[in-house]
Amino acid sequence: MPRQRRLIVPDVAVHIVQRGNNRAPCFFGLGDYRLYLCLLQQLAAALDCSLHAYCLMTNHVHLLLTPGSPDACKGLMRNLGQRYVQYINRRYGRTGTLWEGRYRSCLAQSARYVLACYRYIELNPVRAGIVADPADYPWSSYHSNAEEHSNPWLTPHPEFVALGDDPLRRKAAYRTLIREGIEQAILKDIREATFGGYTLGSEAFKAELTLVCGRPVSRGRAGRKSKNRGQSPILATARK
Repeated sequence: MPRQRRLIVPDVAVHIVQRGNNRAPCFFGLGDYRLYLCLLQQLAAALDCSLHAYCLMTNHVHLLLTPGSPDACKGLMRNLGQRYVQYINRRYGRTGTLWEGRYRSCLAQSARYVLACYRYIELNPVRAGIVADPADYPWSSYHSNAEEHSNPWLTPHPEFVALGDDPLRRKAAYRTLIREGIEQAILKDIREATFGGYTLGSEAFKAELTLVCGRPVSRGRAGRKSKNRGQSPILATARK
């Protein structure tokens, strides 16, 4: 059976999860985290991806980014994965794969879900019991999005910008959202959408994607084919 087409819409945010093979570690030392972030910074700039949030866990990675073109996300993840694996294999004298198959992803189109994905990503170390406060975890974007630290290669999503009239107000508003946490229903939505390749967004947006793609974009809903498939001004699809 052919692989399901990955939904990528230029200028619509994407939540990405990439796991280590068999959930084994993909970071082994401080230099590994630094190198991954360096590659991520370089490739996001070169391949037209705006990075909004990230979290590097021991055995998996979360990213929230917006691709500027249909192939930007695919190019970023392919090059990032390959270069990082080459580095790890050389450094530790290992061979073979590091990642567990294809990365998982979902679109996040509405304000509700974009901001929820920010929190989902940066609260990951807290949910995992590694730290009690996201500020205590060094390998996430929380310090840039919520605190005074400035990171010029992170781009605030428009929904994040809408939190306040200036950076200080935005960060304060975001800290309030972080303290409120995430509803269990939204956590479930994000997990199911990411690992099922579904879409988090408005009903109108999902309806248009369903019509154009001829495949489900929401859990439990069947898509239907359209004679105008591929002609929507908002949609572009790409395979990994």
